[in-house]
Amino acid sequence: MGPRRRGRKPETPRRRTASPAPPTPRPAPSTGTPFRRARHRRHLILREIKNLQKSTNLLLRKTPFCRLAREICVKFTRGVDFNWQAHALLALQEAAEAFLVHLFEDAYLLSLHAGRVTLFPKDVQLARRIRGIEEGLG
Repeated sequence: MGPRRRGRKPETPRRRTASPAPPTPRPAPSTGTPFRRARHRRHLILREIKNLQKSTNLLLRKTPFCRLAREICVKFTRGVDFNWQAHALLALQEAAEAFLVHLFEDAYLLSLHAGRVTLFPKDVQLARRIRGIEEGLG
């Protein structure tokens, strides 16, 4: 017969003492002054803008845009589902993104003319109204 194992002794219940005072929250370590953080964030935004202006890739994801295009197509063809070529969807996405970028450029010029840096929806609406029915898409 092998050695006999002893069971663990049951621990005696401990008395609870009064709960200690909650620890005071420590302030988060500061990485710099607010001015320094804002300048850093501005630098990151400007770098992202430069990278996007240099690149020629699409800004919108292809799959959600394809779903949107197919949904609009079904709505206008009374439920008939057409097959789309990949190149056709890609050309449609290129045209849509070019239209939107140009629209936002015009709207941003309008916001600068108003003495603002922030682009508001009313700037986009005014840009579409100035363009007219054909260019602004009604």
